[in-house]
This record gives sequence, structure tokens and C-alpha cells, in this order.
Amino acid sequence: MSQASPIVFVVDDDISVRESLELLIQHEGVRVETFTSAREFLDRPGISVPSCLVLDLSLPGLNGLELQKRVAAERPDIPIIFITGHGDIPATVQAMKAGAVEFLTKPISDEALMKAIRSSLERSKALLGRDEEHRILRARYARLTPREREVMGLVVTGLLNKQVASELGISEITVKAHRGSMMRKMEADSLAELVNLAARLRLNRFNASNVPVSN
Repeated sequence: MSQASPIVFVVDDDISVRESLELLIQHEGVRVETFTSAREFLDRPGISVPSCLVLDLSLPGLNGLELQKRVAAERPDIPIIFITGHGDIPATVQAMKAGAVEFLTKPISDEALMKAIRSSLERSKALLGRDEEHRILRARYARLTPREREVMGLVVTGLLNKQVASELGISEITVKAHRGSMMRKMEADSLAELVNLAARLRLNRFNASNVPVSN
């Protein structure tokens, strides 16, 4: 994962709000990029660094709630902080149910906003870290041969080598060879660790040969 510094994205069609938020966030030592519309934000190329989105509820064209749906589907690692110029309880409930981390009413408290931003950036960092770990795990699994995947799928269910051999119709010695190679490729030092890796891959004996290996 890139080690670039975190970014706060601000989407608001009010230039005075954009400028004031930009100054505040920059003053706190955090990178910030501002956008006048949802479409402008969506046109920005994605980047895998911790980030969050400070989003105005009422936007021309694609509104805040509609953009939230797009971000949730395409960039779930970007937490969203909604801001609005008026209280709208139904919209607030909808936004929070859809995963927004905060809903702030203008004029916004600097302290409340920065607290939400810091929390959101930490959350984004954790989400990206899990994504990277899963990518690495899938890359290990991709190195296994079809037979090694079959052996892994049976071993993690608790079968002994002789039972795996019987299931696959091969010798126990061959199973041991495949198992040793599979353990090295998966970088697992124990059966318990292998079971944990299989669980993270959502792997079992029935899908061992067809678990997707790409993101």
C-alpha cells in the first residue's frame, strides 16, 4: 500500500465553505482537495491512501446521498462525513444507515469536524490495511497447484494425511509432499495458522479448487 500522506476530500458547491474547510484542514497539517460537485469528485482517479470525504448533503446534479451510494460501492475504504445547512432528520437517518460516520450541521464546529476527520482517517487506514493483507494472502493462494489446493481444502477440515490420501486416491507420501509445499507457499507455520488463513479466504473443501485469486 502507498505510504503517501492521508487526504481529506471536500465536496461542496459553496465556495466560501470549501475555502474555509480547506484552510482549517490544512492548518491541522492534513492534505485536502476540494470539489464543486459530485461528478467532479468521481472524475478524480482513485488513490490507495487513507482518506475521508467531507460531503455536502445538497449538491447540484448528483446529490450527497447519491454520491454516498457510489462511494460505498466503489471505494468503501473512504468514510463519509456529511455536512448540511439545515436539519433534515430523514436524510440524516438515511445517511447514517448507509454508513456515514458523522452528520454535522452548518455552521460546523471546527473541533467536531476535526475529531470526525481524524477518526475517519484512522478507519480508512485500517480498512486499506486489511485490503492489502487480503491481497497478499490471495497472491500466496494463487501460487498453489490445483492438487495443493485440494490438499489444503481437506487438511483444514481436520483430516489426517492418510485420510486426505484416501479422499484423493493418492499415496500418503504424496500427500505429505503436497502438504509441505502448500504450507511453504502459504507461509503457514502450523495447522492452526493454516486454518486461520483458509477462514480469511473463506475456503473450505468444497470450493478449494475455485476460490478467486484476484481482487
